[in-house]
Amino acid sequence: MEIQLKVQKPLKDLVYLELKHKILTGEIVSQTRLMEIDLSEKMNVSRTPIREAIKKLSDDGLVKIVPRRGAYVANISIKDMLDVFEVREDMEGFAAKLAAQRINDEEKEELRKIATEYDEALAKAEDKEGIIELDEKFHNFIVSCCGNDTLSELVKYVQELSLRFRYLYYNDYSLYESTAEQHHRIMDAISNGRADEARKEADAHVKSLKEFVFELGKKMESSSELE
Repeated sequence: MEIQLKVQKPLKDLVYLELKHKILTGEIVSQTRLMEIDLSEKMNVSRTPIREAIKKLSDDGLVKIVPRRGAYVANISIKDMLDVFEVREDMEGFAAKLAAQRINDEEKEELRKIATEYDEALAKAEDKEGIIELDEKFHNFIVSCCGNDTLSELVKYVQELSLRFRYLYYNDYSLYESTAEQHHRIMDAISNGRADEARKEADAHVKSLKEFVFELGKKMESSSELE
């Protein structure tokens, strides 16, 4: 966890990015108290960049600062995720539609390459984090092809909110396979300039994730009631 000082970025940004990654990937779980002294020792930095990073994470909604009690990793509920997916469904569908209208030949080839990389990672089924990263790469690239910087920033923020939950629902292998099929339908519509179909397929993809989360939430509630 030690920060490498040779990287040409402000130390506070390095600390922030490191802690953010650990929260998003579930390495630091919900409700964990973030102790400045403990983190500064583990990351081999002073408490000042730790404090600044925690403040920034609080602004992101990933950390909750409780007066006189300290800072804790924010909890995440099924309701939270359903709210996020509702927003993603609309925005990513719009981004796919714009991408179908504006994508060039070089970008089409890159999109196909990313989809193939996802398929290959899925076939090996050894690296869950790698599969998740390729899924994010696929969606982020489509957004980059939409040619709308404002939409790109909004989608990036919403996608980050849902990333924490991806590390939970990606334990279900059936979701890997359906995601690959959906990627190819989205890619085909975008590459062939079928804007309305691209939006429909992207909407359906996010909607399927939302439905999966809803069903998972019901199972979790049922399980807790039986305990």
